[in-house]
Amino acid sequence: MDFLRPATWAEALEAKAERPGAVPVQGGTDVMVELNFDVRRPDALLDLNRVAALGEWSAEEDGRLRVGAGVTYARLIAELGDRLPGLAQAARTVGSPQIRNRGTVGGNLGAASPAGDGHPPLLAAGAEIEVESAARGVRMIPAEEFYLGVKRSALEPDELIRAFWTRPAGGPQYFSKVGTRNAMVIAVCSFALALHPAERRAGTGIGSAAPTPRRAVAAEEFLAAELDWDTGRLDPGLPRRFGELAAGAASPIDDVRGTAAYRRHAVAVLARRTLTWAWHDLWAAGPHEGPHDGPRGRVRRPGGPVAPGDPGDPEKPRREAG
Repeated sequence: MDFLRPATWAEALEAKAERPGAVPVQGGTDVMVELNFDVRRPDALLDLNRVAALGEWSAEEDGRLRVGAGVTYARLIAELGDRLPGLAQAARTVGSPQIRNRGTVGGNLGAASPAGDGHPPLLAAGAEIEVESAARGVRMIPAEEFYLGVKRSALEPDELIRAFWTRPAGGPQYFSKVGTRNAMVIAVCSFALALHPAERRAGTGIGSAAPTPRRAVAAEEFLAAELDWDTGRLDPGLPRRFGELAAGAASPIDDVRGTAAYRRHAVAVLARRTLTWAWHDLWAAGPHEGPHDGPRGRVRRPGGPVAPGDPGDPEKPRREAG
């Protein structure tokens, strides 16, 4: 196995063009595990750690954020948590502090695992993935078109992920996941929600409950049509129906982490919970100030203002699952 160490992005693209089978590595939190367990043995590793541009992020003229593929989870939390709260919440659930100091959303995208924690927030926010090859240059891939199958993405063999683009949160964003324990765990299932009040719509992302991360399109259309964007009133039956539609978008399997039936149930619960939390945040400033003035994307923990038994009650999923 060869070890390639380009110093610039141009050198990295050239190396990938010459060696399409070379596997990019930066944090190594996925790739090294696969190598250690002999899951795969590529003919070369393409080390991108010397490519400084991958570790940069910027606010672009069109208002979007461009986040380099080498920006770590720890930096995303510290530097972009206020602008990308849903993704920051997901980043906090990734591994241990050591993993968050090395792992990147770019690596999450490259692995394209359906259980990757970064995927649902990118889908909910409507992100685009910037990829590039030496031969064809840059192309932008919408997140919902990036995932093609289990650990398969829309990347061509000679392409590398350079960055992802997304708008700063225009409303509350939430990410929630179910695991077999509270930390350092692969998701049994996960769900992300982003409210876009200026457009009177919502974005969703489902993880670890289908062959690929995916949106719950019917659930999004339901919220756009049924949420009372003018007064903030939340009909008690609306979160439950939203959860049903979100669960209907899932296509889970039985495996060692959970059954398909449990995953569908959990997706419904997570969808109801995140919607209730996000809607409360959106209107926390009071309807007289309008939905755009409320706080955005705070992390809600058990014991918050959601009443016991409400669809968003953090303890309710445990009672229902039992």
